[in-house]
Amino acid sequence: MNSSDSSLKAASRRKLSFLQTMRAVAWSFFGVRKSADLEKDVNQLNPVHVVIAGVIGALVLIAALATLVNWVLASGIAA
Repeated sequence: MNSSDSSLKAASRRKLSFLQTMRAVAWSFFGVRKSADLEKDVNQLNPVHVVIAGVIGALVLIAALATLVNWVLASGIAA
């Protein structure tokens, strides 16, 4: 086993909760993050949780945009 395999396994055992991961990903989508918080996240977030949270965040963003477009079109504002 090489060192990259062991470091990935160690990273996947990090203890921050999925909710804390979702919060960090939400701040990333918004684009506002302090560098100190970023460093903390890099050292404490579980990479598997980050990927799952990113996919969920992207799906929520797409659904929100689709809902907004449908609402604007249905209201007649865009006509």
